[in-house]
Amino acid sequence: MSKTMEPDLHEPSAGIPSSQKEWRHPSDHWMRGFILDNRASLGTLGVFIIMMAVFIVANPTVFTTWYLYRSVLTTLPVALFVVVPLVFVVTCGEIDLSFPATMGFASWVFALVVQAGYDPFLGIAAALVTGMLLGFLVGSLVVYGGLSSLIATLGMNFLLRGLIQIINEGKSMAFTSLADSWAYTIFSSQVLGIPVQIFWAIGFVVLSAMLYNRHRFGAQVRVVGDNPDSAQQMGIDVKRVRVKVFVFVGIGAAIAGTFSVMINFTWWPTAGDGYLLPVLASVFVGGTPTWGGIGTVVGGAIGAVTVSFIQTGVVAAGLSGFYVQFFNGLIIILSLLGHKWNQARYR
Repeated sequence: MSKTMEPDLHEPSAGIPSSQKEWRHPSDHWMRGFILDNRASLGTLGVFIIMMAVFIVANPTVFTTWYLYRSVLTTLPVALFVVVPLVFVVTCGEIDLSFPATMGFASWVFALVVQAGYDPFLGIAAALVTGMLLGFLVGSLVVYGGLSSLIATLGMNFLLRGLIQIINEGKSMAFTSLADSWAYTIFSSQVLGIPVQIFWAIGFVVLSAMLYNRHRFGAQVRVVGDNPDSAQQMGIDVKRVRVKVFVFVGIGAAIAGTFSVMINFTWWPTAGDGYLLPVLASVFVGGTPTWGGIGTVVGGAIGAVTVSFIQTGVVAAGLSGFYVQFFNGLIIILSLLGHKWNQARYR
């Protein structure tokens, strides 16, 4: 027998008929596996594409101009900085309703530092520390105080917001001098007509997705959300993980509040109030279910983009603002039904 006809002993399947080779599941194909692993995010992306297609058909003149997208990209990062950490909290089996007040409180600290004449970078650092401390306080109330995260965070939201109103008496602060600072140039200016803050938000989403999917902390969050008792038996400090996710929300809220001030050059006592429902809707539209254990950071980011375009799209399509809430509810419900159908198959 010639060497060309000899079977390769190093290959297990050499010389074996194709009908007797090892069977492989169809999901082993990289494309099918990618779709199965990211079906929630892809489903959210599909909803967004369909929605934008409807808006473009309704008013092609508006939706083919850059100005519309630039206005959305200017404010979208504020929501992204809060949506992404909330994915961690919901995956952990908790909820945080205090982030709007944390945004207002941390941005207030930033505003006070800048108003006192200090460098805005120092104000950003002070805001981040404030957000971390508030997140730790909220997490401690829930984890060590044994309170329901729904009730505790809702109470903290009212408490912090009331404290801001009492001290400031409803007065706002304007900061026109921020436009001349390096902090504004780095974090809130424009490059080739594109708002810089969207690049920071995309970087935040990418790093958070890696933390969620590739880091030990993300794995711990998913295990704790799925089964805390099993996580405890595996050696995971369940209480510490739960506190950390609330601290992460505090950091995200502080960044969001700071960016909001730099975008508008103004701090209002109601800063963050309008983000409660849209941010929560973005998390659930993105494919993170309420029962914990699973979630998607990228899906949450796409959900934030979807929710951000609803109001702009409805008005630009020629409908009155009265239709905004209707379409908000319609898209949210349809998205949740779609995710329910998807997730029931791999839960």
